[in-house]
Amino acid sequence: MVIHAKELKRTTNSGRLALFSLANSVMRVRGAISGAVNLSDLLSAEYESYILYPTEDALELDTIKPTKPVQLIVSDGNWRQASKINTRHPELKHIPRVKVSHHNLATHHLRKEHFATGFSTLEAIASALAILEGAKVGESLSILYQAKLRATLDGRGIQLG
Repeated sequence: MVIHAKELKRTTNSGRLALFSLANSVMRVRGAISGAVNLSDLLSAEYESYILYPTEDALELDTIKPTKPVQLIVSDGNWRQASKINTRHPELKHIPRVKVSHHNLATHHLRKEHFATGFSTLEAIASALAILEGAKVGESLSILYQAKLRATLDGRGIQLG
C-alpha cells in the first residue's frame, strides 16, 4: 500500500483497514513534507508485481496469467493523490497497471465516487483479491468494508436500509 500522508488522518480511509486485515501487507507513506520516497524496495524477483490503478492502458486484472505469486501495489488517496504513483515514482514505471472495471452499484459510499467504476481502496482490493485468490477472500474484505461503511454512516446519522 502506497498511502498519501493526508489519508492517514481521514476517518473515511479504508486502505489502512485493508493493511490491518491482510497478511504480507506493508505501507509506504508518500506526500509527506520530509520529501520523496523511493519505492524500489517494494520490488522483488520472487513476485510478479502489478499496480492496481485504472489507467487507460491498464490490463483487466482477470486477463493476466501470472507465473509467480502476485504482488499488488495499491495507491491509496483521493483520485488526484493516488494518480501520482504514475508520475512521481520512476522506479515503478515499468510495472504493469491493472484494473477491475465492473460498475460500483452501491447506493452509499464512504466518499463521493466520481466514476461508475470508482471504489474505495478496500472495495478495490476486495474485488482484486476475489479475482486473484478466490471469492471467499474478496467476500471477507467486502464484509469488512460494509461494517466500516455502516459505522461511518451511523456517525453521520444516516441509516443503511
